[in-house]
Amino acid sequence: MRVLLIGANGYLGRFVADRLLADPAVQLTALGRGDDADVRFDLAAGSPGALTRFLDAVHPGVVINCAGATRGGARELTRHNTVAVATVCEALRRSGCGARLVQIGCGAEYGPSQPGSSTAEDAVPRPGGPYGVSKLAATELVLGSGLDAVVLRVFSPAGPGTPAGSPLGRLAEAMRRAMQSGDGELKLGGLGAQRDFVDVRDVARAVHAASLSAAQGVINIGSGRAVRLRDAAATLARVAGYGGALHELDGPPGPLRATIGHPRADSDHAAPVAYPYPDGCGSWQQADVRTARDRLGWRPRINLEESLADIWMEAACRI
Repeated sequence: MRVLLIGANGYLGRFVADRLLADPAVQLTALGRGDDADVRFDLAAGSPGALTRFLDAVHPGVVINCAGATRGGARELTRHNTVAVATVCEALRRSGCGARLVQIGCGAEYGPSQPGSSTAEDAVPRPGGPYGVSKLAATELVLGSGLDAVVLRVFSPAGPGTPAGSPLGRLAEAMRRAMQSGDGELKLGGLGAQRDFVDVRDVARAVHAASLSAAQGVINIGSGRAVRLRDAAATLARVAGYGGALHELDGPPGPLRATIGHPRADSDHAAPVAYPYPDGCGSWQQADVRTARDRLGWRPRINLEESLADIWMEAACRI
């Protein structure tokens, strides 16, 4: 099976590439903006015609799009997450390769959900920020393209390679610095949000399964369990061997008071400050993953403690 992987050098793309390369039945070609891609091509700036010519030459059976941007203004997010996908869809429509498209979406497309609920694929998307809007627009382009296509809505990926600027990455870095300097307490903010963390290697398994399946439409990829970020912080402290106290500045009273963000001044004690999780999804998100089980035969295998241990290992080695 010939597979064209777009965005192989990104956070998710690297693990998808590793998973595909381990399959002897896959002949993999990587397309991206980096020098180490098999073919250099910028989806946000390149034309559909140029990509069509490449597709006709390589003739892949599956195209997997892991490319995109998670940060930046609305214009940049639209270019990399929406316009780029429009280019892929148009090139595939023009090409004679007849390839199946596996598009990587995200849980931020849904926006805020009711605490305690599990979000299924038939939920009405109401993204709460420009990132989710740009990814939802890409999903709608794929679903309306007429192509043989599936969109995997990945919730909150975690594990090795987690970007240092992500909430879990910032948490690990703050803990590393506290341990390095011998601080007996760590003040963090924004730990009240609950998210559905799924290991990046499990995501790669889902992408592999989707590329081999005939499933179409939208499929959620998550653990099916929301975890409060303060609980993730406590788990990270345990795996890191951090014996200091965690103090949460914007959470409820209790033995664990902890926070990722900026501490409040003493004068602010009468007005608690919330530091929102930066995905526009409010305080709660949990995936309903039954469709992935039923249509892809996929279940998550790696628990959050193992994911956090790998995040910590990388943070601890950072100079």
